[in-house]
Amino acid sequence: MSPTTILETAPLGALIRYTDSTTKPPARFTKKLAAWERSNGVGRLVKKEPPRPYRTWTAPASFTLHEGNFSSDGVILVTIMRTHSADSVLTFEVAEEPKPGQVRVLLDFGGCTELLHLAESVTAAELWIARESYRNARLEIVGEEDAGRAGGAELAA
Repeated sequence: MSPTTILETAPLGALIRYTDSTTKPPARFTKKLAAWERSNGVGRLVKKEPPRPYRTWTAPASFTLHEGNFSSDGVILVTIMRTHSADSVLTFEVAEEPKPGQVRVLLDFGGCTELLHLAESVTAAELWIARESYRNARLEIVGEEDAGRAGGAELAA
């Protein structure tokens, strides 16, 4: 899939696999392997951004993937996020979509919606919000986005 297709069709919370279609080098070539790993991986779709016009140019539409966390003693120290633009040369595919019934914890910020957490239930999502202290977060149940409510199936957090 192209990056534009991901922007148009992939739901927040989907696992997205990306590749440059090259073969993985042997482990003994550490620099080549590190370069290959930067262009081949998987991450959870957490944000989609429209094109942003500036005075002298327009930034293309983009999306951000959460690739993982580095933690110590249960405390997250570093979060790895990677942003890809709509004009990326990489090939993308949806590896897994969120299951119906899961709950997205969303935050609206700067005109975009960002996925903070994907929980198994409303109760688990509410506990996560209470533990992480997000006051402006909202909940959205996967599979009920088009259930007829204005703005989807949203619950106040």
